[in-house]
Amino acid sequence: MSAIFAGMESSPVDPKAGAAVDAKASAAVDAKAGAAVDAEADALLSRLRVIEDQPLETRAEAFTHLHDELRQRLEGGDRPA
Repeated sequence: MSAIFAGMESSPVDPKAGAAVDAKASAAVDAKAGAAVDAEADALLSRLRVIEDQPLETRAEAFTHLHDELRQRLEGGDRPA
């Protein structure tokens, strides 16, 4: 046995038990992420509907502002919003 592993004991691992816990945790994270994406999509659609109801000059300005916000978000990478 290598000196690196000397003194370390190995205990049996039940791969099925670990997988079940990991799957539940992963599903919970996926559900939260999905809910966040749905909420953001709903907010964007709502905002677009409001913009569409505005007069043409105001609408163009609002779309430009929205475009700039979305571009900044996309170019911001993985930083939290």
